Amino acid sequence: MKNKKIIVKDIGRTSFSDAWKFQEDIFQKIIDQKVQNRTLEKKIETNNYLIFTEHNPVYTIGKSGEMSNLLLNENQLKEKEIEFFKINRGGDITFHGPGQIMGYPIIDLDNFFTDINLYLRSLENTIIDTLSFYDILGFTIKGETGVWVKNQNEFKKICAFGIRASRWVTMHGFSLNGNSDLTYFNNIIPCGIKDKGITSIKDILNQEVDLEELKEKIIENFEKNFEANLVYEN
Repeated sequence: MKNKKIIVKDIGRTSFSDAWKFQEDIFQKIIDQKVQNRTLEKKIETNNYLIFTEHNPVYTIGKSGEMSNLLLNENQLKEKEIEFFKINRGGDITFHGPGQIMGYPIIDLDNFFTDINLYLRSLENTIIDTLSFYDILGFTIKGETGVWVKNQNEFKKICAFGIRASRWVTMHGFSLNGNSDLTYFNNIIPCGIKDKGITSIKDILNQEVDLEELKEKIIENFEKNFEANLVYEN
């Protein structure tokens, strides 16, 4: 019996390190449970989670990232009060900060489908469907992970993705620029891509978006694309 319920937890604004530990704890519990299930006649149902947060200003770089894509030195990072972490997801460097919706799905894909490419496509489609609510046309570009828009005749990324998976359990996820301060991206070469820019929903609409409404739309479209039942839990 596959568990199609996804527990939604909104942990508010956090430091990246606190949210990373929060994720790792849940991730490891699910991994341990799956290992234990190998020896049990009656299997224990594994849970699935979608964690929402906003981070204090931070740059993160994935396992395949190039340090040359960070354009600040250690002293400059301290002066600007921006944290920096090398982390265990895929992808290159990106920025997280206030006004940006971080979505961390910690999902046992054995409950859905064991296909990482399909998982990424489902995440991308969730964001594309969410943007359509704001009459924004989002799309993917072959060979480049993320969701993009065409803004002022330029291709610009509006949502970045970076994931880790082990034993078909996922962590990390997506960062959708809602009301993000885009000037932070000037200090990096986002995702290592030099010929395309970064934008946000606020930048396109010329007004701030209601982040609570944005999260509700993400949940609706997550349910549709994963054929799941998402439920808030404290």
